[in-house]
Amino acid sequence: MFWADKLATGVQGDQIVNDSKTPSGRVHVGSLRGVVIHDVIYRALKRAGKPVKFLFGVDDYDALDTVPKYLEKEKFSPYLGFPLCNVPSPENTATDYAKYFMGEFLNVFEYLGVKPELYYLRDLYRSGKLNQYIDIFLKNAHLVREAYKEVSKADRPDNWYPFQIICEKCGKIATTLVTDYNGSEVFYTCKPDATNWVAGCGHSGWISPFDGNGKLPWKVEWVAKWDLLGVTIEMAGKDHSQKGGSRDVANAICRKVLQKKAPFHSPYEFILVNGTKMSSSKGVGSSAKEISELLPPELLRFLMLRTQPKSVINFAPNYETITRLFRDYDTLIENYKAQIEDNSEQSELTKEFMPLFYAQLNEEIKTYQPFDFSTLISLLQIPHIDIQAEVAKRCEKPLTDFDWEIINQRIAAGKKWLEDYADPEEKLVLYFDTIPEQAQNLTQEQVTYLTKLIENLEQSTDWEGEALQTIIFSTAKELTIPPASAFPAIYLSFLGKERGPKAGALLSYLDKSFVIGRLQDVVKSLLKLAS
Repeated sequence: MFWADKLATGVQGDQIVNDSKTPSGRVHVGSLRGVVIHDVIYRALKRAGKPVKFLFGVDDYDALDTVPKYLEKEKFSPYLGFPLCNVPSPENTATDYAKYFMGEFLNVFEYLGVKPELYYLRDLYRSGKLNQYIDIFLKNAHLVREAYKEVSKADRPDNWYPFQIICEKCGKIATTLVTDYNGSEVFYTCKPDATNWVAGCGHSGWISPFDGNGKLPWKVEWVAKWDLLGVTIEMAGKDHSQKGGSRDVANAICRKVLQKKAPFHSPYEFILVNGTKMSSSKGVGSSAKEISELLPPELLRFLMLRTQPKSVINFAPNYETITRLFRDYDTLIENYKAQIEDNSEQSELTKEFMPLFYAQLNEEIKTYQPFDFSTLISLLQIPHIDIQAEVAKRCEKPLTDFDWEIINQRIAAGKKWLEDYADPEEKLVLYFDTIPEQAQNLTQEQVTYLTKLIENLEQSTDWEGEALQTIIFSTAKELTIPPASAFPAIYLSFLGKERGPKAGALLSYLDKSFVIGRLQDVVKSLLKLAS
């Protein structure tokens, strides 16, 4: 069984799936993995006929602990240590910092068909819904301290209480330390040396911890949310799930203080970009918004789901990776279409097709006539062609409206990739008016190859990519010239570099008369140089 369906069959009773995010900056594609995993669990439970709700929390009472490099340091540095919901928005499109960055992320949710019930921590604190938990954890601070020590070896002083007040004088929450609780008020100090990234103002005093005056540390807050919201399933990233890590501490607090079992949990791995873990504050890699502007929604979901949650996804939006992603998706669509045609039965979905099924925005796999994305990228770089007409000409069957919907999505994706992601060496720069200067360095063996290739191409009546690829290979074999020597001769003649897309496909994009004329000109110019 697919992992989410297996999970769904193993649970009983009402289920509440929960996920959350601290909107500390631009949300990166790595954060989408948890979102999609929880969404698929929710869908699998619904599919299994289990009563279920899907919640998503915005942890906007967390402190701003760094200014992302893409924001003005001078403007936001004074707010370091403030709750994110008390930091001004970078633009006037939102009321505050947290809602600004979360709004961007929620647009991606909508794009991906993810529809949780949303809640903000500011509302849970300020409405008093968390008051009873604040009281419980403050009264049982000794048990919280025990959990930290036993699980993560973190030793808290006897006068440490699990709470942070928003300082009445300076507004910071990251710098305050609570050292006493009398049942209605806490005593706190805004410590100048509380962190190495922002200083507290030194103010101290007694204040009520209730109704939004402060927050629980997030591992304790996690437990409070579970109980308040009735959470039964919440996964966590590998960084929180290691032995003695955040999730183990939270589980221990839940057992010790509330005497309850923690929600079901299984860790999931990171998404890496070029081998680097995503970071919201450092701006490493592509943001969720940017990647959603590149990939159609089903492809972005498929990227997350074709790999088991416990395996790393290493995504680099280079030519090889992105074309393979589209190709793998199309292959699965073709296999699914073949199964339907063989069995005339769409209700039976094997494990192979479950990533495809859950990649859809709705509960249906819609098949289409695939068009190779790498070919589309190449066609987009050929000047003066009607891209739609060229696509239609290359398709085996007439295209339906849905086929065109998919193709137009991919045309947009191809343009976006070429504009924002393609390296110069990955771009197809064709020399139409002049022979590339680099072609003047062809060897005598390569000139011999091109001469024979011209002859074979002139005799060909099939100007399709595969037929041309066969001619290119067979010409090299006929002359016993290694492909490593023959192929660069073609690329140098048209692109001015030794590598490029599949040579047969490249020539098929061009007029037969132009191809033969260019190769003749290259040969003539080299023979002239030799004489």
